[in-house]
Amino acid sequence: MKKYGILILVMIVMVVVACNLPGQFYAPHASISGRHDYLLVAPPGSTPTPTPFQPIPPTPIYLPTIVPAEPTATAEPASSVAEIEFISDEGRSWEDYPGPSVWPDIDVPAPVGILSHPDGQVNILLLGSDQRPDDGGFRTDTIQLLTINPQEGTVKLTAFPRDLYVYIPGYTVQRINTAMGWGGFEALAETMEYNFGVKPDYYVLINFWSFKDVIDSIGGITVKIGRDMCDQRDAFGWYCVSEGIMWMDGESALWYVRSRYSTSDLDRGRRQQEVLEAVFDQILSLDGISRAPELYDIYKQNVTTNLDFDFLSGLLPIAHNLAESRDIGRYSIGEGQVYNWTNTNGAMVLIPMREQVLEVMRQVISEP
Repeated sequence: MKKYGILILVMIVMVVVACNLPGQFYAPHASISGRHDYLLVAPPGSTPTPTPFQPIPPTPIYLPTIVPAEPTATAEPASSVAEIEFISDEGRSWEDYPGPSVWPDIDVPAPVGILSHPDGQVNILLLGSDQRPDDGGFRTDTIQLLTINPQEGTVKLTAFPRDLYVYIPGYTVQRINTAMGWGGFEALAETMEYNFGVKPDYYVLINFWSFKDVIDSIGGITVKIGRDMCDQRDAFGWYCVSEGIMWMDGESALWYVRSRYSTSDLDRGRRQQEVLEAVFDQILSLDGISRAPELYDIYKQNVTTNLDFDFLSGLLPIAHNLAESRDIGRYSIGEGQVYNWTNTNGAMVLIPMREQVLEVMRQVISEP
């Protein structure tokens, strides 16, 4: 039974990532103008220099280090009330990070620092690559932050658009999806810390064909489709699905969660949730005891990760609760936190608006 609970957790991780594998990019033409909290300015004709820059870190907002638990109807003595321990904000300055090796075409933002968060919180980057077979290079076109608070048993998922134009410490200001290809997981984790106030310790990376294998390995899924949709599909042309119940194999499910020619990212998120719930239902309907070793082996063969079995075992209680409640808090850095900008190469990128981004991030990694 222990392996079954762990299986639920790792399959959740795999499917959450795979549901967000990159498809045709769609971005509305926003006309949002935002505040710039940038301090490193590149003068015309400048070249890279090893001289340290001195941006001023944003003023941190401190949260209490201990928050009393919500009182119940039958209040216990104050000495026995449960407490949530917090790690307070930790400031950062430019000296804590390497300077750019390539001069950026936009001002470099000040570092955020580490935002206040519950002690023992676990942050895992769920990454979907655009790698094709026999292709060594890749970009992480899907970046999702899975935040787990063992004290409260909460699970939150935050989406980061691939075109976020952020400072990659030691490199330059570039799309966030290039960070891991440039400097591995450590570079991406440091990029998350510098720009968003949280440094993940773990990651899971999955590709196209792995997602199909996972869905097919559990016998396909029955999806509750929320609304009619038509979109392009390889070998089918213009393909449509209707509101209602539909069985899908791995290839159909991959098309359903990736399609963006005729819909927006917001609608794609709804479809991802439908598929995720269908996977939950299918896993729970299986003979988990007999199939857990088989499915766990599929997990190990289809992802690149620094998570191990012992670590996942420690999250077993949360896996059981999540399997029952299916309660995952969903957040994103999107409309309202970014605005469009065209870089010197003529490509449209998304510039984060510092205060609006941090408002979201405090909700993600801090508990009330």
